[in-house]
Amino acid sequence: MLSAEFLRVLSPSAEVRGHSPADRKTVFGKRQVTIANITPVGNYAVRILFSDGHDTGIYTWTYLRELAEERDARWETYLAELREKGLSRD
Repeated sequence: MLSAEFLRVLSPSAEVRGHSPADRKTVFGKRQVTIANITPVGNYAVRILFSDGHDTGIYTWTYLRELAEERDARWETYLAELREKGLSRD
């Protein structure tokens, strides 16, 4: 299971990922975010609209599978990043 918060903070959008690793942003304060809508993008992906209005990431099936397979490790990395930066999930 991939939570809305998990999907939101690991969005494949340029807003989150940036255009280079140095541009990547740490998304915080998304514990209460929900999924408002999911729209298919061809046969290869979905676009997720979150309750905070974010909808620019296209989640390919490959990326979703990667997130599922690496969920625990990615979540721990995210939590450690929040701690390092003094940020909160709330």
